[in-house]
Amino acid sequence: MSVIAANAQILCREFHHRDQQQQYSISSGRFLILQRSSSGYWVDRRNRECKKSLRRDIRVDAFWPDLSRPTTVEMEPINDSDHLDQILLLAQKHSEPIIIDWMATWCRKCIYLKPKLEKLAAEFDTKAKFYWVDVNKVPQTLVKRGNISKMPTIQLWKDGEMKAEVIGGHKAWLVVDEVRDMIQNLSHNPPQ
Repeated sequence: MSVIAANAQILCREFHHRDQQQQYSISSGRFLILQRSSSGYWVDRRNRECKKSLRRDIRVDAFWPDLSRPTTVEMEPINDSDHLDQILLLAQKHSEPIIIDWMATWCRKCIYLKPKLEKLAAEFDTKAKFYWVDVNKVPQTLVKRGNISKMPTIQLWKDGEMKAEVIGGHKAWLVVDEVRDMIQNLSHNPPQ
């Protein structure tokens, strides 16, 4: 029997064992897996560590998130080619990459992906800036400049030019992982 918990609001979890019946008062830490082994031990599988406990009552402190960092960062819109030029110039001046999410309001995958990219923007808050473009509300010269044919398309721009892109027609978590890899690869392999 396993128990998975993922609520960071409660401070502890109690397990009671009475007459071979387990009763759980459900509350939890950030993420916790306790599993009852065949030998009667509770095994804590958090962070891939195994800790055995024979105690009947187990209290576990909650894992609180790091409140000093934002959990999401709202992406800024790009409205036209001049605005993109200003953003690229500023990014080049600060030597930081920018991520542009090319999307449309009618595209369901685009709408679903945007909040996930805003969470990723919080992860790279000081390393990269995130922007979005609604291709139906901007001049088509801007869309042609980005060479956009499918949506959502997420592009990484550095030094005024597009370095890499992900065309996100698949699962959102895969797209976010690909964008994360794209940013990390750029920071680990700077252009020469």
